[in-house]
Amino acid sequence: MKPMIVFSLALIALAMVACDQTAKQEEQTTAAVNPEWIFPKGDTIERAHFSAGEAWVHWIMRADSIYNTQLASVTYGQGARTKWHYHPSGQILIVVKGTAYYQEEGKPKQILSEGSVAQCPPGVHHWHGASPDGDVKLMAINPNMEKGGVVWLEKSTDEEYNN
Repeated sequence: MKPMIVFSLALIALAMVACDQTAKQEEQTTAAVNPEWIFPKGDTIERAHFSAGEAWVHWIMRADSIYNTQLASVTYGQGARTKWHYHPSGQILIVVKGTAYYQEEGKPKQILSEGSVAQCPPGVHHWHGASPDGDVKLMAINPNMEKGGVVWLEKSTDEEYNN
């Protein structure tokens, strides 16, 4: 081949590699700022479990005979919140995106920001949801499912949410 053709082909190959790297970097950057790329919004959660708003769940791991743990990505729409409830074996919530509200019975409401972790002890009545400012995405971990699943109680009130 003529040196000019070889040089041109080498430049084209180099340009293609550079474009591919740029596309991969853009994809990684987008995934970093948009958790929906990692875990989709999921299915609508049954409205009966909520005091207000809408929420969606994407099951990452269901309990089985080996791990007995549930892991889900849960998205609460702006202002959405659960009823009071408890977990016989506790629950761990990790705020992935947005601002969450969390309250245990007899304690003041907590405001949780991205990266915050709430450890809901076994049997402790609590509720959680999104702030009025926007959606929140949580990772919900329910260990030791052999002890039973969530037990739903009464609605959380507007006063509890707004206090």
